[in-house]
Amino acid sequence: MMLAVNYSTIRENLKAYCDRVTDDNETVIVTRKGERNVVIISLDEWNALQKAVKNAEYLRELDRSFEQLRSGKGVAHELIEVDDE
Repeated sequence: MMLAVNYSTIRENLKAYCDRVTDDNETVIVTRKGERNVVIISLDEWNALQKAVKNAEYLRELDRSFEQLRSGKGVAHELIEVDDE
């Protein structure tokens, strides 16, 4: 669920809204007159979003690599085994 709350209300009730974000998995949009709005999300949600971004970047890199191989730009290397000491 997503809530839109003005800055003054958030300021007066910050703990309650933080609890809703963490306990009820709410997203809170803080609206600010004449300023850009901000969003409050839980750390778990933030981490999930960051992981999704990194996964998308990794998949794009894999796609670029596969395209290079398909277009004949790949380079073969001999596998070299290293002895553990």
